[in-house]
Amino acid sequence: MKIANRPLPTPEAPAVPPRRMVLLADSSAGERRLLARLLRRGGYDVAEASDGAEALAMCRDLSPELVLSDWDMPQMSGLEFCRAFRKLQRRNHGYFVMMTRSVNAADITAGLEAGADDFLARPIVPLELLARLAAGERIVRVEEELRASNKQLRDALAKLSETQAVIEHDLREARKLQQGLVRERSGRFGPTEISLLLRPAGHVGGDLVGFFPISDDRIGLYALDVSGHGVTAALLTAQLSVHLSGSADQNVALRGAQSGQEAAGPAALAHFFNNMMLEEMNTDSYFTMIYGELNHRTGRLRMVQAGHPHPVLQRSDGTILHLGRGGMPIGVLEEPIFDEIDVTLHPGDRLLIASDGITEARTPNGRQLGTEGLEAVMRTNAFLHGHAFLESMAWSVSEYCRGERQDDVSAVLLEFRAETLVIRLD
Repeated sequence: MKIANRPLPTPEAPAVPPRRMVLLADSSAGERRLLARLLRRGGYDVAEASDGAEALAMCRDLSPELVLSDWDMPQMSGLEFCRAFRKLQRRNHGYFVMMTRSVNAADITAGLEAGADDFLARPIVPLELLARLAAGERIVRVEEELRASNKQLRDALAKLSETQAVIEHDLREARKLQQGLVRERSGRFGPTEISLLLRPAGHVGGDLVGFFPISDDRIGLYALDVSGHGVTAALLTAQLSVHLSGSADQNVALRGAQSGQEAAGPAALAHFFNNMMLEEMNTDSYFTMIYGELNHRTGRLRMVQAGHPHPVLQRSDGTILHLGRGGMPIGVLEEPIFDEIDVTLHPGDRLLIASDGITEARTPNGRQLGTEGLEAVMRTNAFLHGHAFLESMAWSVSEYCRGERQDDVSAVLLEFRAETLVIRLD
């Protein structure tokens, strides 16, 4: 087909605005006929009433958007009609124009108080009448647009609320699953007791704590904190938990032991995770960690510190020591420097590995709990043990920040009870 023969596109017809209905209330049949004819020529549908009572009844049935009422009418005056009109249950405001022969300040005040929107002086000038109604139409149209927008907003909020409910349900289930990653909250190995605390700030978090047996006399314990909060951090902790689970074929620290070799040492484990984060995971996340290997017969504990807060050792005499020099987080540098810690626990000693959600807890005015505050909490609760100690510590932190905790809280409590040690010479 040649271009010249192509049919021209048919332009879309412009939308024809709907005809508005005007309720005309006037006791004079002659003037009412003249006004009705003028309104119909102006593009309006017209409903006529001879007095205020009839007009009010018609308003209930027709719900007109525009009302043109005379001031002086029998039975019910225009002023009374206007008051009654405003009391009706309507889907829209309705634009009310009052016609009066005497437009003075007192009448205008009374009309406005009754609910009138505009006034017209008699005798009516046709162009002025149509101009006033056109102004009323604009107000009615704006009201309709606002009402439509409000409906869309309500619908959107309803859908958002439904979506939020689904998300909340999923996050509650995710919280249960994440809490399930910590299979055991406490354990007893000879004279050693281990207790765990895990409290996400939201539904899910990026902290993880746990322990597992390595051999008859050794156990592994860990605490890690993934950067950020929420789902992203929770997914990474879930993946890391697989590598630290009790299953020998999945636990990185136990793979060496499967073949008769020593379990992977603390520093080797940190380097394994660092390589995994940089080579296998396409993410900007990183995490801090403390992993330790404890000989629960001798009390010797070897740990690696990778950017995690310093472990706190409380000796049996009450002396408190902060161990380690810090080390670098995992997943940031290709050749990180981790800090290795070697310490021996004695009967009555306890070791606390706490996340920064404890030491960085803040009062409403921004003051941190800090290491001094943590030491005070440990001294205050020195007579408590196990989960009772951890719960009391968590309560103290919550009270300190007035319940406005912004970060996950986790801790590993290692207690070397005052019992006779079985010393094994290797």
